[in-house]
Amino acid sequence: MSEPRTLRGLIVDHGGVLDDPDGGPRLLDYVRRAADGGIATALFSGAHAVPPECADAFGTVLLGAVRGARKPSPDAFAAAAAAIGLDPADCVVVDDQGACVRGAVAAGAVGVQHVSAEATLVELEILLGVTAGP
Repeated sequence: MSEPRTLRGLIVDHGGVLDDPDGGPRLLDYVRRAADGGIATALFSGAHAVPPECADAFGTVLLGAVRGARKPSPDAFAAAAAAIGLDPADCVVVDDQGACVRGAVAAGAVGVQHVSAEATLVELEILLGVTAGP
């Protein structure tokens, strides 16, 4: 019997995920809780800039290309995981774009396609074992 997979990293996109006026603040709160629980965190966006309140919630901020690779390339997600000191297989990637989720999965990560804050938070609680709060 194989060992259960231990997920220790959380990589989150900005556009379409954290910029949602209803769910974005709840997701940022979750990122902070995850970091407090020992989860390595990265904000990974194709944008050239993100609001400081978003960037400040993450241990690592990656904008644009990472090591020459851009989303949705699996190489970009492997580089993002390496930037937080992990293998892709140790990470959950949250993105609203299906192509990016597929790229993350191809790199070996667990992919979560963001549709709503409620659904994403339920999945993250299960995958990372960190509660979303009251």
